[in-house]
Amino acid sequence: MPMKNVRIVLVETSHGGNIGAVARAMKNMCLFDLVLVNPRQFMSEECVARASGADDILHEAQLCKSLDEAIADCKLVVGASARLRSVAWPQLDPKECAALVAGRPTEDQVALVFGRERTGLSNAELERCQYLVHIPSNPEYSSLNLAMAVQVLGYELMLQAADAPARHRESPPRALATAGEMQGLFGHLEQALEDIGFIDPRKSDKLMRRLKRLFHRAEPDQDEIRILRGILSAAQGRKSARRE
Repeated sequence: MPMKNVRIVLVETSHGGNIGAVARAMKNMCLFDLVLVNPRQFMSEECVARASGADDILHEAQLCKSLDEAIADCKLVVGASARLRSVAWPQLDPKECAALVAGRPTEDQVALVFGRERTGLSNAELERCQYLVHIPSNPEYSSLNLAMAVQVLGYELMLQAADAPARHRESPPRALATAGEMQGLFGHLEQALEDIGFIDPRKSDKLMRRLKRLFHRAEPDQDEIRILRGILSAAQGRKSARRE
């Protein structure tokens, strides 16, 4: 059964052949929504050859200029990493990741984000994610091919999807904020904290990272985002009034 609400996002992929191999892995596992963020190569001869018949996924793939654009409408964003990070981010294994995705209403858009072949996702890109998924492997040789990583996660997702009829998923009573709305909140929050003199903009990275984790963990809905931003605007207004 196609998983229409699951999006595979590839960030700055270097080799077109890897994109083709990912398309093949996706079609094997009933995934069809592919988004490419600034790929260096795309629709090359090798790309099409390695897709092995998954040309429809390549032709329907969306091209984006930034990760923010690629995930703006998503309500759950999970970043894949080949290594455990020093940044303390909530981490899942593939089975836990698939269970988390399967527990979401089918109308909630979900993004699985994969980074560059050599360097993966940057810390700034990880901050766009609520969770990090790590595929356990040989500690002496932990590098997975991009398509292999997509295949592993796709397989676990397909197993979960097969059980979905027995686990009827009801829509939650609230509309969770999208990634785009969360980024709007974070930008507003940082500016407000600067305006009221709470943070030094030159040293705010660590604090903002912790605050982003807090709000991702809370999973605010759209009404709560509006309330929070109203409070921030009021705080900024009072600060401006005190300066006058």
